[in-house]
Amino acid sequence: MTLLVDPPLWPRHGTVWGHLVSDESYDELHAFAARAGLPRRAFDRDHYDVPVERWEELVALGACPVSTRDLVRRLRASGLRVAGRDRRP
Repeated sequence: MTLLVDPPLWPRHGTVWGHLVSDESYDELHAFAARAGLPRRAFDRDHYDVPVERWEELVALGACPVSTRDLVRRLRASGLRVAGRDRRP
């Protein structure tokens, strides 16, 4: 089980956001997010958006803190990354 969380760097909606991903499977990601109490609406095709207020809690629950660059690299290597062009409705 490898859950990764990058530093909250993206401002939006009055807070700063990071990303939670799995480099194993979406099932693993959804199960961890459910245990952490993250709403399903926070899921964006290959990651959960997580507010800065939840970051330390996710690490305490077992998510591994990594840089944004490492998160993207590992997500791509896993085959779970959804490309930007595929995010359009």
